[in-house]
Amino acid sequence: MERSLKKAGSTCVGCVSMSHHRETVTAVGAPKAAGPYSHAVKSGGLIFLSGQTPIDPDTGGLVEGGIGPQTKRCLDNLAIVAAAAGASLTDAVRCGIYVTDMATFKDVNEAYGGYFGDAPPARSTIGVAALPLGAQVEIDAILAVPD
Repeated sequence: MERSLKKAGSTCVGCVSMSHHRETVTAVGAPKAAGPYSHAVKSGGLIFLSGQTPIDPDTGGLVEGGIGPQTKRCLDNLAIVAAAAGASLTDAVRCGIYVTDMATFKDVNEAYGGYFGDAPPARSTIGVAALPLGAQVEIDAILAVPD
């Protein structure tokens, strides 16, 4: 990333110029992508992790047992993808959580809380009508490339 400062009155003040270079990541051990997308993309000092549903990578099936175990499986799958990109969930700067029932918010928080310690990333939780394969939750993340 290159920072360019220009005088006031020109087209940009304090602009950040970024390379358009990007590198896709395929994570061995994570559930296979269910469509035409990459597990993650590294670009501009960040790693963008595609949403993970609670698919058990060993069986290919949806994890049973409710929203708590499903949330944990999503995060475990994200951890596999993060590791394949050379990072970990502790490098997360933002997570997006998508749930089919906002009444499960408390249970999602309980399962999610154990993954980030004292410095959790920024986050949004959004209620959606449905998720692939009947999942109750899906989580995506943006990570900072570790030093």
